[in-house]
Amino acid sequence: MKYENFQTFDVKVQDAIATVAFDFGTVNVQGQEMLADLNSLAMRLERDRDTKVVIFQSANPEVWVCHYDTELLKDMSTEAVSRDEAQLLDLQAVCERISKVPQATIAKLEGFARGGGHELALALDMRFAARGKFKFMQMEVGMGILPCGGGASRMARQTGLGRALEIILSARDFDADEAEAMGTINKALDADEIDDYVNTLAQRISKFPAESINACKQMVYESIDKPIDEALKAEAYWLYQATSKTSAVKRFTIADEQGLEHDMENQRNWENLVMDVQDIN
Repeated sequence: MKYENFQTFDVKVQDAIATVAFDFGTVNVQGQEMLADLNSLAMRLERDRDTKVVIFQSANPEVWVCHYDTELLKDMSTEAVSRDEAQLLDLQAVCERISKVPQATIAKLEGFARGGGHELALALDMRFAARGKFKFMQMEVGMGILPCGGGASRMARQTGLGRALEIILSARDFDADEAEAMGTINKALDADEIDDYVNTLAQRISKFPAESINACKQMVYESIDKPIDEALKAEAYWLYQATSKTSAVKRFTIADEQGLEHDMENQRNWENLVMDVQDIN
């Protein structure tokens, strides 16, 4: 799969890991050019079974992705519409498509991510931020609108209602440690630690079967807002999607025949053993 001819970012692929580096103008503004690139990227990722992890970072040391382009917002309708007439916005549609790609997606946040930029980060699977460099904000309430790239919806799922409303209604900057406490990111890391942490995580995930990565991801997204009985059915469904396409049964058979699970040393060493079984195909 070729990842070329993007205007707003560059993509490099190595050892099943794609790295997307935003590099557009002075502040990585999120306009139609970036949305078109992201949509094209998603289309390619959906067809790519060799790439297993995608890291999104920035070539700009101060900004990850800026807010949505104000040039587009000034043309918004000033007429209210009915609920039936409301259409999905471009930013919502693109973020949702990115969220559903079969690869594990990681935001490496080493600069500002505000408004639509932060909403894009929320649409990715995991987020890690550098202390002293990362700040996020949802400023929309102060401009007279609301987060409309999935920010309001995804924020509440990440943080809970009270924290989501504090973030959205305060329209202030939150730093990396506050983001970790609020639950908008997985982890805050010192600036000199974030590369090693994210790369180590990406390399570990990239060793696992692509179909299993996708099944785990889709199951979590599907089940998060379902009643428990429906969520459990979703787990069962995605389990069989995985076993139908991976070497899982073969791996379990070998483990059972060799009695590996009854060895206490194996129980102590599962973190490494799970990597060793990747050779069984």
